[in-house]
Amino acid sequence: MNHFQDTFAKLKEASKSLSRIHPDLINAALEHLADNTLASMGDILEANERDLVKMQKSDPKYDRLLLNEDRIRSIVSEILQIKSLPSPLGKSIESRSLDNGLQLNKISVPLGVLGVIYEARPNVTFDVFCIALKSGNGLVLKGSSDAAESNEAIIKVIHRTLAQLELPKEAFTLLPTDRSATKALLEAVDFVDIIIPRGSQNLINYVREHAKVPVIETGAGIVHCYFDESADLAMGKAIIHNAKTRRPSVCNSLDCLIIHQNRLSDLQELVEDLLESGVEIFADQQALEVLEANDQIKAANQTHFGTEFLALKMSIKTVKSIDEALKHIDRYSSKHSESIISNSSQNQELFLHVVDAAAVYVNASTAFTDGNQFGMGAEIGISTQKLHARGPMALPELTSYKWVIRGTGQIR
Repeated sequence: MNHFQDTFAKLKEASKSLSRIHPDLINAALEHLADNTLASMGDILEANERDLVKMQKSDPKYDRLLLNEDRIRSIVSEILQIKSLPSPLGKSIESRSLDNGLQLNKISVPLGVLGVIYEARPNVTFDVFCIALKSGNGLVLKGSSDAAESNEAIIKVIHRTLAQLELPKEAFTLLPTDRSATKALLEAVDFVDIIIPRGSQNLINYVREHAKVPVIETGAGIVHCYFDESADLAMGKAIIHNAKTRRPSVCNSLDCLIIHQNRLSDLQELVEDLLESGVEIFADQQALEVLEANDQIKAANQTHFGTEFLALKMSIKTVKSIDEALKHIDRYSSKHSESIISNSSQNQELFLHVVDAAAVYVNASTAFTDGNQFGMGAEIGISTQKLHARGPMALPELTSYKWVIRGTGQIR
């Protein structure tokens, strides 16, 4: 057995005890983790700074990598929020009595061992540990070299917390950053139950193509907003600006504004705040013709559609009808988050019915696609597929179920 298999075997064995830990002890561990994180803030931020100096500030991943005091305190708040949520385990999902007297009950249980592969997002280390612990799952973390120092500092705090409460720290492992660890995790069929990649489309594609363990795809968001012929200008201006600029490096940020041709006269005002916020715009020919000359506005080419920018960049597509908008979204969407700004109830309902995405919005910013914003607590990612879970994957989505059958001697 090689080094990684030995690690995975110990982790799987240790994880078997997690679902038997009393919820009060789990909650105590989360409270201790919150306290220990605040106490270790200096060490975490120093480690994060060592990672940051190796990355250009212009890199879209820089903002995701960045930790500061406010972000650490926000993480601590999320830890305490997860503590306050009910355990997802042992819930009766469905029950029935058969004619032969058998009593059937479908009960929620942990998935088992989760493998999470992620890029420069040290907050993920906290998030997925907390919801894995709360849902009774073991965890293998494979972060990127970009966040190596940050992740090591965080896992030390996690392991110290688990040791304080005599909980099995072997059930939660951070792998080295080299490629051999990635390969071992993707092929850990006997030890890992689910692989969840969090990051770019390239990362997700790589995991899907090479994993022998089942994969749940999360993360990549190619997000559109359709400004309908009947849309309210002031509302649209605010929504579009928020969706693009609130935090452009995250997967729910806007990538493409689709505008009805009869509203092109309003386009300059729609993008006014975007330009002031430093957004670079790639406009199709019709949109380009009505926009005032500006160094930030450039002609779009085919590569600007179907692109997840993860930066202050955005494309504009002009359409003749809502049907054309729907076709554009169908062609380029990653099935993450899509929105319509419209005062037409008919077009709203058509959009909601036709668009195939995990989250579909009417007259609201796509920035809300987030487990915490949905009132679900921290998430392990946004699932863009249809098997097992779709949308924010929080505590309930990290469980499976089993059928429990009670009898009185029935035979068949």
